[in-house]
Amino acid sequence: MPNRILKDTAATAIPAGDAITLMAGESVEVMQTLGGNVTVRTDRGLFRIARADAAAVEGLTLAEDEAAPAGEFSEKAVWDVMRTCFDPEIPVNIVDLGLIYDLSIEKTASGANAVDVKMTLTAPGCGMGPVIAEDARQKIAALPAVERAKVHIVWDPIWNPRMISEAGRKSLGLE
Repeated sequence: MPNRILKDTAATAIPAGDAITLMAGESVEVMQTLGGNVTVRTDRGLFRIARADAAAVEGLTLAEDEAAPAGEFSEKAVWDVMRTCFDPEIPVNIVDLGLIYDLSIEKTASGANAVDVKMTLTAPGCGMGPVIAEDARQKIAALPAVERAKVHIVWDPIWNPRMISEAGRKSLGLE
């Protein structure tokens, strides 16, 4: 059942990555609400609406935000928070999709942590890459004791479906 956009709302066109405005009164179908963002379909195509703007979708109620892990910083906490990031077209997190190629953590002079991630995308021409990478970067930066977080998009090796984890394959119905 279609929903309506209640007020002019910022969105990102999928897969181009272009910023657009969904207009008040526009009819949308909610496709997924994973990772704190909303993917909607309109007669103009697919769009990602950030969590901060999700209230503009009539009748939509999102689950509470995934809280940043409390306690001490750990490599596991970084992996866990990256599992809350999703490609807006695929209902599997970026870790289980096999998009994360490398995670590097170094202590900074202040004793905090600098986190560098190398990730790829399912397709080199995907305009959503910077959006997905920024989502991951923001969530990593919100972890305790993270002074700096960077997510670099890389293309070597080229991603292929064999990189999807067993959990991801099950989620997609591939096993």
